[in-house]
Amino acid sequence: MKPPEEVAHELARDWLAKAATDLLVCEQLLGRGAVFSEAIAFHAQQAAEKSLKALLVARQVEFPKTHDLERLLDLVAVGDAPLAEALADVTELTPYGVEYRYPGEHAPVPAETAAACVSLARNAHDEIARRLPEDIRRC
Repeated sequence: MKPPEEVAHELARDWLAKAATDLLVCEQLLGRGAVFSEAIAFHAQQAAEKSLKALLVARQVEFPKTHDLERLLDLVAVGDAPLAEALADVTELTPYGVEYRYPGEHAPVPAETAAACVSLARNAHDEIARRLPEDIRRC
């Protein structure tokens, strides 16, 4: 049986790898037209969410099944208030993980907003990755 820390590191590595894939999707779609803006914003939210969850898993902090980035940041703040504060802007991505996921009435996402979403997600991913052990960052 693997020690709990090793299991947590493996799962955190999986979360971080999924986040990196979402960022790659965003970067591949950027500049290909406004038709992709909603998808870019959605995947940016997913990248940020999965990055936060990677950190929480690595630190063995339980979290609810949620797409609410503010809720996840509150859990991060318990163990690392400066990081949570530095990433506070990432909460702007929350609506793209829920409201824009399905058809409905919402404003279109301009290309500039989609690009800003990617920037927020990339920053969150990179800041979190820097704080994770090397064996987790290898994804």
